[in-house]
Amino acid sequence: MNAVNRSLLLATCVVSLTLTTACQPPAEASANVGIEPRVMADALHAVMESDRTVYTRNVVNRLTKDQQVIKASEHWKDEPALPLPAQMFRMGAEMVAEKDVGFSYSLLSMWPINKQNTPRTDVEKAGLQFVADNKGQNFYAEESLGGQKYFTAVYADTAVAPACVSCHNEHKDTPKTDFELGDVMGGVVLRIPVGS
Repeated sequence: MNAVNRSLLLATCVVSLTLTTACQPPAEASANVGIEPRVMADALHAVMESDRTVYTRNVVNRLTKDQQVIKASEHWKDEPALPLPAQMFRMGAEMVAEKDVGFSYSLLSMWPINKQNTPRTDVEKAGLQFVADNKGQNFYAEESLGGQKYFTAVYADTAVAPACVSCHNEHKDTPKTDFELGDVMGGVVLRIPVGS
């Protein structure tokens, strides 16, 4: 084995040993396996918010407002139209609920077009009011529902594209007609069961 090959072999062994050691959890941490509910909720919301924003801006707004090749409609099953971003979000939430993966989420609003998106619990109401009044801040609480304790997080749902604003402001069932780009229109309520 020449000097170059020995050096490469030695470097490979050192990197391998370093990675193996670095990837081992400390002995005291191995007993506390798991992720804090707030960290988990924030991570889940980051994915949800990103997907929702991408669909809203790059599909709905581009095809309905910029290129005007198709409309978005709550009646998308009955006519050639895209599902509204809120409907896409609800369909995802329903699929997650069917999988029973240990958390749930919904899109609610103090000004819902669809009445089933009205906040019902005290935590939902407080959370939606908080994110509307405190731009850029999230709301966290614990609540008990049906004998189960939950970590509940509420995140602002904002108007990220002109399509959001026009749809909400012009809808026949809207209780609010003066939304502007960037306004809080509602909130994502995410629940993770904790304890019992």
